[in-house]
Amino acid sequence: MKKLQLIAIVTSLLFLQACVHKVVTVPVKVAYKTTKGIAKGTVAVGKAIIPGDSDDKKDD
Repeated sequence: MKKLQLIAIVTSLLFLQACVHKVVTVPVKVAYKTTKGIAKGTVAVGKAIIPGDSDDKKDD
């Protein structure tokens, strides 16, 4: 009977570990993707607003 209880406890711990891993990693992935999108948008706006260097070469 003790072996059955031990197996049940170990099995439940493994299932809980997978749940905790999912709860921790999903918000981190969402935050990373959001931050990456905001940074790309900021760079695009900065390039559009700031006049100056252009990649086009002008003939002299």
